[in-house]
Amino acid sequence: MIIGVLKEPDFDKRVSILPDNAKTLINLKNNVLLEKGAGEKSYCFDEDYNVLGVKIVDRKKVLNDSDLILSINPLDENEYDLLNEKKAILTAFYPLTNSELVIFFIEKDITSFSMDMVPRVTKAQSMDILSSMATVAGYKAVLEAANHLPFFFPMFMTAAGTIRPSKVLVLGAGVAGLQAIATARKLGAVVEAFDVRSAVKEEVESLGGKFIEVEGAKENNEAGGYAVEQTEEYRQKQQQLIQDHAKKANIVITTAQVPGRKAPVLIVKETVKDMIPGSVIIDLAASTGGNCELTKNNEIVEVNNIKIIGNSNYPSEIPFDASKMYGNNIINFLETIIDENGNMILDFNDEIIKGTCITHNKKVINEKVKSNGSDLD
Repeated sequence: MIIGVLKEPDFDKRVSILPDNAKTLINLKNNVLLEKGAGEKSYCFDEDYNVLGVKIVDRKKVLNDSDLILSINPLDENEYDLLNEKKAILTAFYPLTNSELVIFFIEKDITSFSMDMVPRVTKAQSMDILSSMATVAGYKAVLEAANHLPFFFPMFMTAAGTIRPSKVLVLGAGVAGLQAIATARKLGAVVEAFDVRSAVKEEVESLGGKFIEVEGAKENNEAGGYAVEQTEEYRQKQQQLIQDHAKKANIVITTAQVPGRKAPVLIVKETVKDMIPGSVIIDLAASTGGNCELTKNNEIVEVNNIKIIGNSNYPSEIPFDASKMYGNNIINFLETIIDENGNMILDFNDEIIKGTCITHNKKVINEKVKSNGSDLD
């Protein structure tokens, strides 16, 4: 099988596989094509791939000649028309909110895999790009907050006086939130965290954070580790408690998202106006509307001397290690669908393959996507 690796758009410095990952694919009896310059922004150069047996070609040849195309971001809309029938593509195209692309893949008979749909089960943890990239985002968010903050993170006792530690509030204690807690604590801040899932309390406390608890949360074990929508009564109690703690924080890092829906608003504009001057809000849910009412995606907004940073692209800012993690996730998945002869074999009795494969043989395979809209039947 010929596997092609595309260069990502200018806004993303990552590459879907590093040279070591490419070597693994070649050892699995595949030929690998790499778009010229695909790894440069991740500090992996064409010669690093070429010496391992990867062929360096232009983008059109990758699209034309590859049986399976790898990328992190979806292709440009006009490029999908260049794909021949029976091709396979592995990327992250968020099919729950991109039904038009799903329909296109059905009509064109393209086998598609979306890595954001890898089931959140124990045996698929090594393939979970959402967790990997959330780790990067949580870490980088704290570092960016420190760069913008007019205060120190740790407490300092000096001849010039005592400096109090900064207070950090983390909203959402998933992978990104837990990494943010760990990083902020290492930098010496006092950290509080909120999450509707009471099960994460022990994890928050084990990292040195204080867990803010609101009674009456609705939980769903089938939500794959994500938060679920709450009752109106709970939301009102949650809002009040969050606003009270946000007003006392120097940094607020928000990470709360609900799959396939707009991100819940956790910080209202009235609260922003009452925060400590110089405080920073880092909104990791900016691409889905933001957890702060005043967030603008990919922008820094300043309101009443409070900086609100909407950034959902932090993994691109640590391109080598983010690419390494992403590439390892992809390799771990591909090893489940490529046999010893380099052929792609799809066993839909395997929950990981069935969950990650979106379309095949002009049909929708993923059950969540199938039930997401009648136009996909």
